[in-house]
Amino acid sequence: MKYQKITPSHIVAFQEMLGNENVFLESETLENYGHDETEDLSFLPEMVLKPIDTEQISKIMSYCNAERIPVTPRGAGTGLSGGALPIMGGVILSTEKLNRILHIDERNLQATVEPGVINQVLQEAVIEKGFFYPPDPSSKGSSFLGGNLAENAGGPKAVKYGVTKDYILNLEVVLPNGEVFWTAANVLKNSTGYNLTQLMVGSEGTLGIITKIVVKLIPYPSQNLLMLVPFFSAEKACEAVSAVFRAGITPSALEFMERDAIDWVMKYVDVNFPVKDEIQAHLLIEVDGNDMDVLYKECEKISMVMADFECDDILFADSPREKNDLWRMRRSAGEAVKSHSVYKEEDTVVPRAELAKLLKGVKEIGNTYGFKSVCYGHAGDGNLHVNIVKGEMTDEDWQIKVPMGIREIFKLTVALGGTLSGEHGIGYVQKDYLDIAFNTTQMGLRKSIKNIFDPNGILNPGKIFPS
Repeated sequence: MKYQKITPSHIVAFQEMLGNENVFLESETLENYGHDETEDLSFLPEMVLKPIDTEQISKIMSYCNAERIPVTPRGAGTGLSGGALPIMGGVILSTEKLNRILHIDERNLQATVEPGVINQVLQEAVIEKGFFYPPDPSSKGSSFLGGNLAENAGGPKAVKYGVTKDYILNLEVVLPNGEVFWTAANVLKNSTGYNLTQLMVGSEGTLGIITKIVVKLIPYPSQNLLMLVPFFSAEKACEAVSAVFRAGITPSALEFMERDAIDWVMKYVDVNFPVKDEIQAHLLIEVDGNDMDVLYKECEKISMVMADFECDDILFADSPREKNDLWRMRRSAGEAVKSHSVYKEEDTVVPRAELAKLLKGVKEIGNTYGFKSVCYGHAGDGNLHVNIVKGEMTDEDWQIKVPMGIREIFKLTVALGGTLSGEHGIGYVQKDYLDIAFNTTQMGLRKSIKNIFDPNGILNPGKIFPS
């Protein structure tokens, strides 16, 4: 695909559309918007645009489509798969100024928001009214809802409440040619042909620009209990996960952290929990609801299950501060790894009963290819984040052996009934592994969908599809 470089006449056109104050060309801004949280990758855009509404986005897309200028949509830049990297140059279209909660419908338990609203801002706004928006990625304090939709974000609460797609009722979308449409209706059931709403969720900004979002809310669970379970074996910790569900309990969160992840976090954040030398992993387990007696009984039952898998003494968080510290420890794992080393993060997911086999295989593959991995993740969903750290590896081994090892990890994941990403998306860094998960027919269907929405290939080019 041949794309047009930005010219002075293009700059003038964008300034007329948006005003000079929303068009950015200076090198510092281009550098800031040339990376997200994916490894240490950086690709400079030629221009950054910050529209303020749907109409401006429509004008941008119509113009760029006619001029064959690549457009990379960007939310908060917290992505981990390179989805917001402008690898073809062109324009970064930032949604940061579309940041309003437009309406909270208390009668129908719905909210209408713009894509630049921060996840946690919406959560706190609806909690004040007794409602709950459960999707809670680790980046919830900074990530935008539009980006959450683009990647179908999950988080710890997904094990009980589901992921982003389960809360999206309707979307306003700008197509690559500038046309604007709504994907559905603000209803809980909809059997009216193809589900365009769900097609947009998880499409990683390759089909259209989301400009308004209607989300479903549920009643807020007022009580929760949190327990930290130490294990002498990381594989035993993984085996214990599916046993909890077989015992008839669905926790509101069930998180896995191996020993190295905890040690790295302790160095990164001001949280200090004593960990015995022989402990190799922890499960962080939360139950929630509105009846404390029921929750205590669930925790007792979970404790009985854990005892069958060689755990040590279980810690119950007795205060809000202890709960916050435990969650801060878990949510800081990714940042802790990143602060200590160059790394690559893989977002594998398998049926939860296969988690122990996946963890064992990851470690064996690391030994074969000479790299170290730090693992943690949403164990209740079978979602294991595998952080491969460069450490003392040579640049040559990092460039050659690590991709070979990643391919083996993905092959194992698929062989166990899983797939390449649970919540981070494919984006730029995983696209060349898609042949492991999809055959020619499956890839062809996906490419056909992309071509229908974006025949000129201007929207987030270079993502999802193999080079």
